[in-house]
Formats: sequence, C-alpha cells, structure tokens
Amino acid sequence: MPELPEVETVKNELSPYIIGRRITGVTLVWEGIVKQPSVEEFRSRIIGQEITGIERRGKYLIISLSGGDLLVIHLKMTGSLLIGQDSLEPPKYTRAIIHLDNGTNVFFRDPRKFGVMRWLKDTSSIESKLGPEPLEAGFTAQVLAERLAKRTAPIKAVLLDQKVIAGIGNMYADEALFAAKINPWRPGGSLSQQEIKRLHSVILKILRAAIENKGASVDTYFRPDGTEGTAHFEFKVAHGLGGKTCPDCGTPIERIAVRNRGTYFCPKCQPAPS
Repeated sequence: MPELPEVETVKNELSPYIIGRRITGVTLVWEGIVKQPSVEEFRSRIIGQEITGIERRGKYLIISLSGGDLLVIHLKMTGSLLIGQDSLEPPKYTRAIIHLDNGTNVFFRDPRKFGVMRWLKDTSSIESKLGPEPLEAGFTAQVLAERLAKRTAPIKAVLLDQKVIAGIGNMYADEALFAAKINPWRPGGSLSQQEIKRLHSVILKILRAAIENKGASVDTYFRPDGTEGTAHFEFKVAHGLGGKTCPDCGTPIERIAVRNRGTYFCPKCQPAPS
C-alpha cells in the first residue's frame, strides 16, 4: 500500500504536470472508483476547473480546484497516478483518466480496484479521521507520548491507526519498530519515555529517507513517470526484503500477524514483553 513517503512522492512529482492546467474531461473506465458524489455530478463538478494546487494529508492527495472545492484521491492498496499523453494507450488496469487542456492525461491505475476519488467542498470529513502529520514541526516526542498514553493495543496496531499518527502504514511501522528495538506486541502505553524518544526519532529518519528515495516499490507502486522508487532497498525487515536474518545480530527474521497485519521483526533485538 502506498504510505506517506509514496504519496508524498506522487504529490511532488505530479505537481509540475497538473498545477495551472484545466480539466477538460474525465474518462471512467470503472465508475466504482468515484465514491462521492454521483458519477454524473462528479464529472460536472470538476470538468472545466483549473487545478490550483496539490497537497498530501496522511495518505490522501488533495487537489485544489479554481472553484474553491477539492478533488480528493486515495490510492489505497495498489493505486498509482501515471502521467501520459492523449496519444498513448492507457496502462493496463487503468480505472480512470483525467484529461488536461494541454493534452496531458493522468491515468489512475489500480489493479485491485480499491482506490477512490471524491469531490469535496472542504477537508473536514478527512481531518476528522486523521492524527498529526509526523513530519510537521509540531509532532514532537512529547506529542507522540501523549498519543500513546494509556493505549493497551499493540504498538504496531497503534502506529497503523491513522487517528493516532497520519500516514504510517505496515512497511514503515515495521521498520520503525525494528530501528527502535521495540517488540510489535508491546502495548502502546507501556513504552518508557526513552523508548518513545527513540521511536519518534527513527520514525522521522525513516520517513524522510524514504521520501528522498522516492518511495518503496515493493508491489504495485510506481512514480508518476512510471519508474519505481528505491526506498525498499534500505529496508531492514519490512516485507521480508531485508533478508532472512537480522542485519544487527544474525537471528532469523520472523513473520507474525499483529491484529491481522503481517509483521516482520527480530525476536532477539525486539524481545517479547514479559
């Protein structure tokens, strides 16, 4: 699933192609990709509008339109936004095409059909679902401590809860917990202040490095130009891409399920809670 670094990369690399361009049409190869409002109203609301900006909030892409409203896209598990021209054949698994006034197309490719597009008047319905952005200045170790306080759920599950922290998903939660040497089953509220400081530090470091490396192409994620990101080459444990043994101690990496999410960790470096 595209997580914060992947969505941030899409935002950064899509921006020069779409900002200042007018939407001239929308081709819906699969109408189910539009979740709000109706397909007919969705088309009428966005066609003819100029794109004035693009931002990321959590794993959402928020495209500002000249009328003051928003086109909101969530790539979900397998979505990608690819740039091409009218003359090009749409990539396989294209579910929607946004046509721009200079002949550029934005292809919404999504093999598993989980991705969605919405027209919204504002972001209130999104903000209510999301916690703080981990890379913003206001996200301090103290803020993380407050978000974890009294949490009885496993820390892995807490990190995946978008209301606690926005944007972190399965891959980067595994990497952060490994780097902080915290077992994924530890209750979120059981972490010491020192462990929280360490976890906060590695979350920032890992996310920033992944953005620098243009995201992780472990499955179906592609950058807008169709190339792959390289962040996964830095993984130590996530998705089993770091190898079969711990890079620090040589212990075999284990895969377990934490709240039904596949989780990779080192049983020696990340000992189970007593």
